[in-house]
Amino acid sequence: MDRRTVGVEEELLLVDPDTREVTPRSHEVLERAAAAADRGDVDRELFRHQLEIRTEPVTELTELRARLLDARRAAEEAAGRVGLVTVASGTSLLTAGSPEITRDDRYLDMLETYRGIARPAGTCGMHVHVRITTDEEGIAVIDGIAPWLPVLLAISANSPFYRGQDTGYASWRAQLWSRWPSAGPTERFGTVERYREVGRRLIASGAARDPGMLYFDARLSADHPTVEVRVADVCTDPDDAVLVTALVRALVEHTSRAASGSSRAETVPRTEWRAELLRAAQWRASRYGLTSSLVHPVTGENASARDVLDALVGEVRDELEEHGDLALVEDGTRRVLAAGGATRQRSAYERNGGSLPAVVDDLVARTNPAGRSRA
Repeated sequence: MDRRTVGVEEELLLVDPDTREVTPRSHEVLERAAAAADRGDVDRELFRHQLEIRTEPVTELTELRARLLDARRAAEEAAGRVGLVTVASGTSLLTAGSPEITRDDRYLDMLETYRGIARPAGTCGMHVHVRITTDEEGIAVIDGIAPWLPVLLAISANSPFYRGQDTGYASWRAQLWSRWPSAGPTERFGTVERYREVGRRLIASGAARDPGMLYFDARLSADHPTVEVRVADVCTDPDDAVLVTALVRALVEHTSRAASGSSRAETVPRTEWRAELLRAAQWRASRYGLTSSLVHPVTGENASARDVLDALVGEVRDELEEHGDLALVEDGTRRVLAAGGATRQRSAYERNGGSLPAVVDDLVARTNPAGRSRA
């Protein structure tokens, strides 16, 4: 079997290492990145306290991890040239005043149109791209993987703190992000034509400015022959990012086979899942991560996080084995069940006597494990 290529986009925070506050200096960082080399893998984001990094498409997850670390290192080195550090966390931990928007006509128009929804944003997600051959295949995949997406959010949940407070959520980013009118789970599309029509009507209503603002949890990429899964928090630990990527690729392969009738396993009956129930499953994943029960994608009932992860791995076991990713995923699921991103942030908080600056230091060290840190 030819393995599908995968690529990852991550959004990072720019942080002042003395105050541990996010700081709106991406324009300076990007100038340094451009001066150092032609780094197309480091780019701007909606707000000036953020950067976006990306990897080239690859088939081997070991290479994906190496490329992801290389992109993080490039961002960290450019930030270091202006006295800053980079942090992979779904939200800003400390109070940072009013965020400054990147001076770009599109971004300025988004702020003018969406006002209060856009202003507290600047959240950081992780987007996984998996190659598809046709848009028709992509729609079958989007429809098929929808019940499993809340599980991927739970695995990646990495944003419990926001502006000086513990929100009580494992992924507060998911709650902030869900305010955008085009964001979140989707009903079954069925056909490419229906997908395009839904997008057209969302844009016509003003709920999205353009196709790039169709913020579905999974969508057809506008620029690449891929399905883009956008549900995850950015992961501090690179191995967690690779775990999510492995599961996304296996789900894409599995649901594509099921749609074409070539899968050896039964799949979840997609028509049972209304958008209201998908939102409920996503809320639970956002609230608890892997520390409590999740909505089981097969039964629709609450089940332990361990049982749900076992069900996910079981659903795509054949594909994981064929990709050579099964051992990586089994090790990874055990790791995140023991301590996911949100749990590790809270552990650092408790370990340091309730100090959020200490949590930021821990995030800095873990974002670039081979690089510079204050720790």
